[in-house]
Amino acid sequence: MLAITTLLAPHYAARINRIIKGLETEFGLDDVQATPDPHITYQLAGVRKLSALKAVLHEVARTTPPFEVHTTGLGVFPGPNPVIYIPVLRTDALNQLHQRIVRATAPLCLRTDKFSGPDCWLPHISLALHDTTPELLGPVLQYLNKQTFNLKLTLNNLAILRQQGDLFLREEVFDFGPAAPAPAGAMPEPGVAVLQSGR
Repeated sequence: MLAITTLLAPHYAARINRIIKGLETEFGLDDVQATPDPHITYQLAGVRKLSALKAVLHEVARTTPPFEVHTTGLGVFPGPNPVIYIPVLRTDALNQLHQRIVRATAPLCLRTDKFSGPDCWLPHISLALHDTTPELLGPVLQYLNKQTFNLKLTLNNLAILRQQGDLFLREEVFDFGPAAPAPAGAMPEPGVAVLQSGR
């Protein structure tokens, strides 16, 4: 299976990886590190031809301007190994991108996961999965509760992550097309910024 994702900008990837490393130090949770690049996943898919997938994703990325999304709080997918994550708030721009990816890749996919459909998809950034337990959930959330997860991220790429052994590694990254040109003399917008919040 391949993962179709957006990789976080380096500043925020480093911040998420520090949190993940803290969970390893405090609780021994490290399975999420099988994917070294923090990301937002749009779809997990098996495809007939990787070159065809790359071509359609390149076209989607080329015709998508960078845009901002927000994260807030923490979430849990329950189960024997609960997944702990930072929710990404769905916006029109994010929904449209997801729908374009699903439509463009549908003819190429041999199979997809059931959570990739527009009605079930919940964008998020994973902090812990696979090696968690229900007993650890309370202490882990208490530990994470000391931090703030209100971020503003600029999404500017699509990336294919390919499974290699126990790891999911970058296969290829496609940068988004340029945003609307700034007025003459205007300062460029920074790629990412932190939302100030009391929470």
